[in-house]
Amino acid sequence: MAIYNIESSKKHMQSLVGHNRELTGRAWDTALAVKCSNGTFVGTQTDGVRSYKGIPYAIPPVGGRRWKAPEPAPDGDGVYEARYFGRSCIQTEEASERASMYIQSEDCLTLNIWTASEKASPKPVMVFIHGGAYGWGGTSDPLYDGYHLVHRRKDVVLVTINYRTGLFGFIDFSQVQGGEDYRESGNLGLLDQICALQWIRRNIRGFGGDPDNVTIFGESAGASSVSLLPLIDSAQGLFKRVIAESGSVALTYSREEAQTLTEKLLQAAGASSVVELAALDEDRLRAINEDLNDHNIFPVRDGIVLPADLYAAYEEGGGTGIDMLIGTNADETRYWIGETGGWLIYRSLIPVLARGIVHAMNKEDKARAKAFGALQKGDAVHRATEFVNELVFRVPSIVQAAYHARNGGNTYMYYWTKKSSIPHFKACHAVELAYVFGNLDETIFTGERADKGLSDAVQDMWVSFAATGEPGTEKYPWEKYVPGSRMTMMLGDEIHMVSDPMKENRVLIEPLLSYRYNGNHDQVGTIRRYLRHVARRAARHLVLTGTAAGAAAGGIYGLYRLRRRQNQ
Repeated sequence: MAIYNIESSKKHMQSLVGHNRELTGRAWDTALAVKCSNGTFVGTQTDGVRSYKGIPYAIPPVGGRRWKAPEPAPDGDGVYEARYFGRSCIQTEEASERASMYIQSEDCLTLNIWTASEKASPKPVMVFIHGGAYGWGGTSDPLYDGYHLVHRRKDVVLVTINYRTGLFGFIDFSQVQGGEDYRESGNLGLLDQICALQWIRRNIRGFGGDPDNVTIFGESAGASSVSLLPLIDSAQGLFKRVIAESGSVALTYSREEAQTLTEKLLQAAGASSVVELAALDEDRLRAINEDLNDHNIFPVRDGIVLPADLYAAYEEGGGTGIDMLIGTNADETRYWIGETGGWLIYRSLIPVLARGIVHAMNKEDKARAKAFGALQKGDAVHRATEFVNELVFRVPSIVQAAYHARNGGNTYMYYWTKKSSIPHFKACHAVELAYVFGNLDETIFTGERADKGLSDAVQDMWVSFAATGEPGTEKYPWEKYVPGSRMTMMLGDEIHMVSDPMKENRVLIEPLLSYRYNGNHDQVGTIRRYLRHVARRAARHLVLTGTAAGAAAGGIYGLYRLRRRQNQ
């Protein structure tokens, strides 16, 4: 049974497509018009909430600007519609990333704003940075629509931003001929985010927002982004607070790791220099991006845009003046049940992935991993899931938070336990997004039984944090996260504080962060391709033998070969 309804998603996304026109010679509703540095934008209004979609914040990064740092949109006096989302950045269609089914282009650097129509003093601004493993995603995804959040909490202005993804946003050319002119290419998506924040600082007052009270928040790659931006010099002064949902500085690559994708791009394009790559047309690069999806990378610890050691940067006091709210979900890794093709494939993949990670460790750390497994209650699938959850998501977030708190940074931590109603997903990666935005009809990760009370509580916490730097509410007081007590807010069927949850897991996993494991797609992709081969082998045996037993034998043999390969 398909987990995601692809055809329905495509149909819905295509219904959203439109083109914002310049309103030369046309009448427009002046009450919905906001004058900005690069033009006047005319939005729409629904039940007291105004939306402004597809506003460009940078010059399109096309032609000679491909793989270059973004340039701010030039000043202008034109009047433009702001009715439709801007194009998604170039990416491969993926069932779980509905923005990938929206119209795409290299010309994708736009943002969207939701604000209540009531006049009020300048409101705190929340800027959402979408996830998608830095290779997918976009603001047109219905999960990120801002209407319900702003309709319920009229005391906040919400912004969502697009940035370059995949080969267009994260590709390191430092070792390629001509790469000296593309020194920042490994982190262009982050520079896009900074460019958007600069536009927001110049213009958000016209939408009722306070440019001196900006909170950036994101999930997955977006959470990683908001963890990285406090460490980038050019981002200083553009925001006061960050909310990181299921992501941290762990989701990055070293320059050495990044070269795998660069070399594969050169090979696929038949190119030897950046000049030759830049001459390729968009369609050719789109096809190459699709072929290389399994080798997609995250931001690069290049020593230019990002520090080479991000944990050390936080340990030494980077971002101390920023308020931080950070947390993870109890069953992050189960999100990939949908990505890998279903429960049967996932339960075969996850133990192999965990085994591959442990295989690369030294003897002492292998003993830690073994001790971790012995602590877990459940079968091999559960043990492997917990291991990857802790190594890639929870413990890196804890370490980041602890460093921030030790240096005097205002820090809060949560742990999401509310489960999806989709079989096997549990409290998976991304399950909290519908709750945060109040889009409970978007059941792609939550299933059909989302909890409106929990959504209201979480929205109140997030908005309170954005407004004041404190997420606690009258009903749910929230203690700061400090290394001594490690107080953590549990968000689930019950909402309550716990001191240092799952301490034993944390103590065993924390030393393993020295391997800088980032959940890289190259390893996951290799295993996933092999498992697809296993599935084909099983199907072939079914045809040859005509029995389910024959199919199972073929599949088991394929898995046996895979496990032998992992142990070599």
